Amino acid sequence: MFAEMIKNRILNQFHFRFLLKWILVSIIVGGLSGSASAWFLMALKWAKDVREANYWLIGLLPIAGIGIVASYNFWGKEVSKGNNQLIEEVQQPNKIIPIIMAPLVLACTVLTHLFGGSAGREGTAVQMGGSIADQINQFVKFSDADRKILIMCGIASGFASVFGTPLAGALFALEIIFIGKIKYEAIVATMLSAFVANYACDLWPITHTNYTISNVPNITTLNIFLTILASVAFGLAAFGFSTGMHWLTRMFKQYIKTWFVRPLIGGGIVATGIFLFGYQYAGLGVDTIVESFTIQQSPEVFALKLILTVITLSAGFKGGEVTPLFFIGAALGSALSLVLPLPVSLLAGIGFVAVFSGATNAPVACSLMGMELFGIEAGVYITLACFSAYHFSGHTGIYSSQIIGRPKHSFLPNLKGRRLSEVMF
Repeated sequence: MFAEMIKNRILNQFHFRFLLKWILVSIIVGGLSGSASAWFLMALKWAKDVREANYWLIGLLPIAGIGIVASYNFWGKEVSKGNNQLIEEVQQPNKIIPIIMAPLVLACTVLTHLFGGSAGREGTAVQMGGSIADQINQFVKFSDADRKILIMCGIASGFASVFGTPLAGALFALEIIFIGKIKYEAIVATMLSAFVANYACDLWPITHTNYTISNVPNITTLNIFLTILASVAFGLAAFGFSTGMHWLTRMFKQYIKTWFVRPLIGGGIVATGIFLFGYQYAGLGVDTIVESFTIQQSPEVFALKLILTVITLSAGFKGGEVTPLFFIGAALGSALSLVLPLPVSLLAGIGFVAVFSGATNAPVACSLMGMELFGIEAGVYITLACFSAYHFSGHTGIYSSQIIGRPKHSFLPNLKGRRLSEVMF
């Protein structure tokens, strides 16, 4: 009797059943999502290679946009919210996410990049991961509480595998649901899923881009002040990107009622901008991101990428916002080295993650991402920049379904519990 009591107490205290269940789930979700991300990355590489060998394809971007928007009109209305749909399902479980989300967003994102749209890849990987994970409910019925964790495992798997940052992926899934609150009850499951997904992705013939902060200065009062000063600019860039994207999306829908005209106009503007200002603004722009760590960029580089990405995504093209945010942040940081006496590689590196932090409202995940990508040596600067940009970006963000768990500023307590979509405009 006593032995049985002790056994049950140990099992309940350490949650062995919980751990075993989520280990199994993580292997399935992480393995499938990580492999899906690998196939997606290989497809993006193919699209980039074909586009760079045939730059005339950019001129067909408006036509490709019509096909992308038509695909969602005919087959993807149930999944048209993208990342916001995953966030809402974690906040309030409703129904299983249709599996069509994964192949549809993958195909449409590859088309966007093939024809030169200025977009990213995080949104696609996260949506694939979330929709794949939720299909387990077709075979094993999860409670609402467990289903929330399941979807977060998919989000973590997609993010971790597409960028090669498992720690950031795990925290990203926990942090983006509510602003100012982290859902720690899912941390074990998302961590396991993220690491399995990253490992699974690495088994395929893909490589992640390496970034290097080559010069990390000593931590001094002046350097801390300069980092905060730069972070004000990073936060404002995140604010501009988020509000610009939501505003333009609304304007497109309000003033252009015919659905196929939006990508026609938006794609035409983006294609013209790329032909006028340079092919570096097409697709992900990874080459420019890497260059920003060693070569001082001109101030217009980040601004043009911001504008063209906002137009691309607002017009209905698919992809993510994160890699363009990396571009914007790295190029802006690099340009700030014109006026701030900090190393160009450091400013590019902290801008890379800080603009992302301000736009996603995920400063913890972004800080971890910076340290995973650039090394722990710059950790103080990275963390300071991410939290400062988060503060200075205000109550805005690229995920309008986020709920404000804790307002960023104590003098705005009335914002608690409201969605970003309610307070941005």
